[in-house]
Amino acid sequence: MLSALFIATLGALASATEVQIVGRAQTSFPPGVIATGTMGPNNPPEPTLGTAINQTSMARLLTANTVDDWCIFAPPTPEVIGNSETYEVAYCTKPRNNARLIPDGTISGVSFLKTDFYVQIIGFGDLTKINIPYGDYGGELDPHGAYGSGNPIGGNVTSNITGSDQHFTEWMLYVSYQQFCFRICTNANSTYSAEYMCWHELDEVGCQFVMPGNYNINGTFESCEADVAYPPGWYPTATVNGVPQFSTFAQRYTGTLSNGQVYTVGDTVTPPAPYFTPSSSNCVKASTIANGVPYNQLGISGSGPSVPAQTGSGAGASGPSATGSSGASQPTKSNNGAAAQGVKTEMVLVGFWAVIAALGGIVMFA
Repeated sequence: MLSALFIATLGALASATEVQIVGRAQTSFPPGVIATGTMGPNNPPEPTLGTAINQTSMARLLTANTVDDWCIFAPPTPEVIGNSETYEVAYCTKPRNNARLIPDGTISGVSFLKTDFYVQIIGFGDLTKINIPYGDYGGELDPHGAYGSGNPIGGNVTSNITGSDQHFTEWMLYVSYQQFCFRICTNANSTYSAEYMCWHELDEVGCQFVMPGNYNINGTFESCEADVAYPPGWYPTATVNGVPQFSTFAQRYTGTLSNGQVYTVGDTVTPPAPYFTPSSSNCVKASTIANGVPYNQLGISGSGPSVPAQTGSGAGASGPSATGSSGASQPTKSNNGAAAQGVKTEMVLVGFWAVIAALGGIVMFA
């Protein structure tokens, strides 16, 4: 994926999902979807709801189940994400997984999206309350990292979105002091592997580019089904004998080898946006999300916000019925830190895709 141009002869997104379903619980998964490694040393062996509140916990097990039952990583003490990515800890909306609890009033908006290939959470809030310093535009956390053992090291993720609790291999989380986006890849086929759907090497372009969805949700809490986005950085360019072909964008990077030699890989031109923003449907809104735990139990002074400890979201654990078709909303992109937002105008996008068409459907990002 370091080349400037990648042409693949690939099948259709909705075909060959290669899963077995009994009732509404998925019991068999394609290769590369279910995690087979060991749990982090501070993590419970399985996702567990109702664990003791411990605001000094070093547990690193995330869960993404519903609009009001999820976790993200953040620093154990106030520190920028770029410096603390190897030892972030789990913060959850409910007491679970031996993790720290996100204080009520921290989160101001959430979009919880269920698709055929991943579950995705888009969120806004005052994340300084979970030790991300004000003004920190954040970074990307994923199961790979510079040392190959994850950022954070020992981080694991689960979801019951397929009908029962499962440990998934591929995930990515972009988080800043005021916004986050989190995707767990729960399915694959011969075209779109879990690794591709959670591709983790585009951290500089931000949430809206890598995990497109509805980002106009600050102040709203919603759970939706959604169509499936193309893997991050993939752009369909042509169809040959009924088979789509793609080009891929590789982020520019300059590094230094152990012998002192400087090298550069990736593309010199960044596309203005993902190919499309998937449509969502069957959305159920809630007034807020909360756990009802008083601030004094979290070691925080004050009584905390007055909010009910329920969401009324109706978000369940059953799988979605996404189609993978193109949505109608305008794509946007981020370029001010891993989670910060930015907007490109329709004129820029029209011009960009016009260039692709003029090149016969093949574009070189270089």
